[in-house]
Amino acid sequence: MPAPLSAKKVPSPQLQLDAFLDKYSPAVATLARACLAKMRARLPGAVQLVYDNYNALAIGFGPSERAGEAIFSIALYPRWVSLFFLQGAGLPDPKHLLKGSGKVVRHIVLASAADLDSPAVQGLMATALKRRRRLR
Repeated sequence: MPAPLSAKKVPSPQLQLDAFLDKYSPAVATLARACLAKMRARLPGAVQLVYDNYNALAIGFGPSERAGEAIFSIALYPRWVSLFFLQGAGLPDPKHLLKGSGKVVRHIVLASAADLDSPAVQGLMATALKRRRRLR
């Protein structure tokens, strides 16, 4: 007889995320882990939402478990990692870093985790956070 659901051991959220990350090439997984560590340090207390869909693994960062409140996400694709600004279409972008043409979301392809430390990316993130606070 199978064990009741409550008796089955469920992997921790971190182990589940590690399993998703391990599906990618070592280079992409390593870059993603470094970017996630920087995002966690920059956004202490943020809720992380993980979505494994057909074309990317996305880890969203926001103030609650409501996906619509997420501000940023790190997305893994087979050959690259991107930082998404989930309300990025209206952000001032004097360095023209943000890519995309949709009505809401913009992204930056990250060559290294150090890209998250650049003054231009830091400025975009700070502006996105300030705007999010005003919407509440």
